[in-house]
Amino acid sequence: MNKVIGLIAGSLRKESFSKKIAKALVSMAPEGFDFKMISIENLPVYNQDFDDDHTVPESYVKFRDEIRNTDGVIFVTPEHNRSVPAALKNALDIGSRPAGKSVWNGKPGAVFSNSPGNLSAFGANHHVRQSLVFLNVPAMQQPEVYLPHIDKVWDETGNLKDQDTKAFLQKAVDAYIEWFKKNSSSSVDG
Repeated sequence: MNKVIGLIAGSLRKESFSKKIAKALVSMAPEGFDFKMISIENLPVYNQDFDDDHTVPESYVKFRDEIRNTDGVIFVTPEHNRSVPAALKNALDIGSRPAGKSVWNGKPGAVFSNSPGNLSAFGANHHVRQSLVFLNVPAMQQPEVYLPHIDKVWDETGNLKDQDTKAFLQKAVDAYIEWFKKNSSSSVDG
């Protein structure tokens, strides 16, 4: 049985670069792994009352189940105001609740950040990592994945055309798979 790696794009914009990157990563999954995009688009802002009052939105249930059924996760994120996009932080919070029932616990992770500018969402990358420490998600340290000028690497149909970016992403995916194998609590061979 293949290992499932969830891909979460931290942007809600229909044509977001993070979504395009996640889509490009799907085809880079090696044998024995399936990369699955997991949407965070329909998640209401987290409110503990939902869990306390047993009125959990169906979108929370679906999202938590999707994450629970993954073996690892790669976060692909832009930066909003030098930090984590609100939608991505909300998804992290939803998955961490109710207390003691986090769906993130122990899943090997990675953070790939991107920006049309030079800084490559450095701040968002490290703020996501800060949350992952608390959530007990061991995050891949090397290679660090910062993708600058991400607006220039796509063709007119939204496919990744830049060969250097493609090669770097494949290198990062390969490194993540090795990281996953070393840090997964489940057997990689099934």
